[in-house]
Amino acid sequence: MWNWLFGAVLALGLSLANAAQAVGNVTDFTLPNGLRIVVIEDHRAPVVTHMIWYRVGSADERLGKSGIAHFLEHLMFKGTTRYPAGEFSRIVEANGGSDNAFTSADYTAYYQRVAADRLSLMMDMEADRMRYLSLTEDDVATERNVILEERATRVDNKPAALLREEMMAALYRNSHYGIPTIGWRHEIEQLNRKDALDFYRTYYAPNNAILIVAGDVDPADVLALAQLHYGPLPPSDDLPERVRPQEPPAHAALRLSLRDARVSQPVLQRRYLAPVREPGDQRRAAALVYLAELLGGDGATSVLGQALQFDRQIAVHTGAGYDPTALDTGSFSLVVVPAEGVSLAEAEAALDETLAHFLETGPDPEAFARLKAQIRASEIYALDDVGGIAERYGRALTTGLSIEDVKAWPQVLQDVTIEDVALAARELLDLRASVTGWLEPEEARQ
Repeated sequence: MWNWLFGAVLALGLSLANAAQAVGNVTDFTLPNGLRIVVIEDHRAPVVTHMIWYRVGSADERLGKSGIAHFLEHLMFKGTTRYPAGEFSRIVEANGGSDNAFTSADYTAYYQRVAADRLSLMMDMEADRMRYLSLTEDDVATERNVILEERATRVDNKPAALLREEMMAALYRNSHYGIPTIGWRHEIEQLNRKDALDFYRTYYAPNNAILIVAGDVDPADVLALAQLHYGPLPPSDDLPERVRPQEPPAHAALRLSLRDARVSQPVLQRRYLAPVREPGDQRRAAALVYLAELLGGDGATSVLGQALQFDRQIAVHTGAGYDPTALDTGSFSLVVVPAEGVSLAEAEAALDETLAHFLETGPDPEAFARLKAQIRASEIYALDDVGGIAERYGRALTTGLSIEDVKAWPQVLQDVTIEDVALAARELLDLRASVTGWLEPEEARQ
């Protein structure tokens, strides 16, 4: 038995070590037109992830034009003279690959996953639409309707999404993070072809983009292909400096209550303003990663889960969330779904009691040690996903971090101490920098 167990553990250790060694060097280039190129070698399979990241997201939009970054993401699939509407994705699929795009407050990204020998074709198509997008009035009108329907489906018809939108707008009084990435409905309705093209011509340029190629590639070959396809593209002459409004000090806790007849299960949410990874100084953010997991990462073992779901049985679900990567001030969230017969007021009181006790006693040493081992294992397992690795670099580099910061992040996580987490909790859990939201049925009165 013990020999078998020892062998299984040894095999797991070797597989993790092999995975870590399989992801090779990260190479960095910059073309004369300003395009930055990052190559991440992984020769375990003859596949490649090709990504273009633009340093622009919804928080960079002009006031009154909310949703234009996401709108343009949709319009980028309308085609060019060389590759008409629908051809881009059709060609990717015909070559055995997949493609998609996504927009956040800080970046917009487009990617394809294909066989490594199709990389040149992907570069050719992506470079073409970087500067030569062709849009008609019909294209804009059709896609605007698509986005309005998307907003209706994902936000307007979901009370929980509406509450989140209201809470973000309340939490961020000055930062554009308080404006939804999809946009406010009344502003989406007014977006037009000129808005899209003005945004496109300003921000979609090689000097505002990062090309990330990850997979079975040689850096010199990637550079040569990038020079061929992206090198001739002209940079943007009027690229604005990326200056964002910042949050002032917070002095008062905010509260929201949303009652909606569509709500079947009341929910308590809370969000705090939170620091994020800083260039060369990622320790506070790493401590908050631990704090989120300790407080609400697992319903069976987390602080909130044990206290509210099991010990007191006043909640059917608890959770905590934190994203450490952003250009500006981030947020840290807590959620409690009360059990049948438990009011939101009772759930909130229990939440505050549990948080106060945690601040007084600090993290449990055994839980902290267990979590540190889990985080180490998850960081190693993540090396198996070359697309995920490319995304890590893209998110980091478009939010002001460096390649060195990305490489250092796993060790920064391992260097976190229990004292770091306790300090991070004391600094974070200040109601004056928070918004608490109640979501309840229309008829509820508490």
